[in-house]
Amino acid sequence: MSAVPGAGEGAPDTERARELLLEERRSIDNIDAALVHLLAERFAHTQRVGVLKAAHGLPPADPAREQEQIAHLRDLADQAGLDPTFAEAFLRFIVNEVIRHHERIRDEVPGQH
Repeated sequence: MSAVPGAGEGAPDTERARELLLEERRSIDNIDAALVHLLAERFAHTQRVGVLKAAHGLPPADPAREQEQIAHLRDLADQAGLDPTFAEAFLRFIVNEVIRHHERIRDEVPGQH
C-alpha cells in the first residue's frame, strides 16, 4: 500500500494527483504562515528579555538555559516523530539569532559593554 494519498496500483489519476498536491501545498503554506507569526511573537518576547538583560548588566547568552531548552526540544521532537537533530539545529539557529539581538541591545545601552 502506498503512503501517498490517492496513489494506487496501475496508472495514476494525474488530475486527482494534482488536486491532492494543491491541497497539501495549501496546508504547507498555512503552516508556514503560522510559523512566521509564532516566530515573530517569540522574537517580541526575546527582545524584551534582551532589554531586561541589558538594563541589569546580564550577559546576552545563557548557556545553561540553552542546554535545558535543547534537551527539552529534542524530547518534544522525539515524541512528535520529528528528527531531534533537526529540531536541535532549528533551535540553535533561533538561539544564535536571539543572542545576536541581545548583543546589539546591550551595545546600545551606555556603560553595558
